[in-house]
Amino acid sequence: MLPKSALPLMMMLVLTACTQPDTIDRIQQEKVLHVVTHPASTVYYEENGDAAGFEYSLAKRFADYLGVELRVEVVDNLPELFRRLDENHTHFAAAGLGLTAELKRQYRHGPVYARTRPIIVYNADAPRPRRIGDLVGRSILVRKGGPNEQLLEDIKAEFPELEWRARADTEPTELLRRVNQGELDIAIIGSNELSMNKVFFPKIREAFALDAPQPVAWLFPDSDDNSLMREARDFFYRIRNNGGLAQLEERYYGHLDRLDYVGAQTFTKHLENRLPTYRDTFIAAANAYNTDWRLLAAIGYQESHWRPGAVSPTGVRGLMMLTRNTAAYLGVEDRVDPKSSIWGGAKYITQLQRRVPDSITEPDRSWFALASYNVGLGHVLDARRLTEEAGKDPDKWMHVKEFLPRLAQRKYYKHTRHGYARGYEPVIYTQNIRRYYDVLKWMFPKQPQSTEVASTQDSPLADDLEPIGVNEAETAQSEAKSSEPSGFHQAPPIL
Repeated sequence: MLPKSALPLMMMLVLTACTQPDTIDRIQQEKVLHVVTHPASTVYYEENGDAAGFEYSLAKRFADYLGVELRVEVVDNLPELFRRLDENHTHFAAAGLGLTAELKRQYRHGPVYARTRPIIVYNADAPRPRRIGDLVGRSILVRKGGPNEQLLEDIKAEFPELEWRARADTEPTELLRRVNQGELDIAIIGSNELSMNKVFFPKIREAFALDAPQPVAWLFPDSDDNSLMREARDFFYRIRNNGGLAQLEERYYGHLDRLDYVGAQTFTKHLENRLPTYRDTFIAAANAYNTDWRLLAAIGYQESHWRPGAVSPTGVRGLMMLTRNTAAYLGVEDRVDPKSSIWGGAKYITQLQRRVPDSITEPDRSWFALASYNVGLGHVLDARRLTEEAGKDPDKWMHVKEFLPRLAQRKYYKHTRHGYARGYEPVIYTQNIRRYYDVLKWMFPKQPQSTEVASTQDSPLADDLEPIGVNEAETAQSEAKSSEPSGFHQAPPIL
């Protein structure tokens, strides 16, 4: 039995324990949310000095939801990420990892918001492995400490002769690169990472899935404090219901199926033998109009496969495929002159970006402008009205792209201002360009910082030649393209 003198001390300890702030209280007091992550194309990366990535964007929205600052610690490898969790040096890990049984045992996890599956990949020039036994004797590399290494450890109980190497400093794209180059026989890649990156590696092939789909969720330190996890559950409930999660999925994954292996190989070939001829002109024109040269080059590839003499059946011609009226409005005197065409295309896409309604923000603003380049802004605005009438958000590309194809159906287009359009084409057109843009950003990760290239090239446009207004030019451009045989702008002839 405790002496009476010890009772006050015991009461103080109990009261202190009861009043000690929990995790969410401390976050609100400090006004900071700490998150640990690692560099990967589906997780976290920097683009032109700005943080990006699906996991980063999710964490940033969560911090905004809590009304606090997000501070991200980027570690180079997964063992270091797990150490941060083990030592309680972070609030949670946003890592995009599949939840294996071992991870579930070691850590708590938040709501599941995606699924991934471990995929065996191999080089197209090598025999395809069809079962686990075929992996024996092949050179295999995995990320040290990751779920796929844990999976191999489990498999080794049945296939003791199975061997592999594990490295902590190897991220998914490096694994794909080494298999693509023939330096490795086999790699194991999460299906989310593979979907994002396979277009960059034309010799990568999928063999089989090594396991069932795994849920993806944030990892929290092992603790009895559930306050932050409760907020995370509320946050995911809200973004699932208000479309925020779907919007992020569209931004990062909505266009990944637009380039198959054959298309990727063709694009790679043209990157090597065609783009170098026009790259400086793309950069100069983009600098002059304050846009991204890689986006401009992606438009040029979709339009003509970077062929200056390309001609459509209706007379749209040149590397950037301008109609006669649009070219005249833009001051392009010779549509088949590649320099004039590229500068004209840069001027045109910039004008369209400016004319997209102010309520539309990036990156959707660029996707609306691309669709307008193909079908005309008027038709895109008609699709926005249809979207709004259906109770969806007309400022989000993920919603408007559902309604653009309806412009080809009489029961819809007869009630629109601009009438009929082959509305499925701008959807495919925009998705294709986004994928080409992905590849160009991967090949050329940094934008030119100086105007050295631009200073060597003067604009070839005759800006004083504006015989028609921009609305007429846009109408002529969209009408000419809409009258082309189906498929031309989906996949221009490869010559």
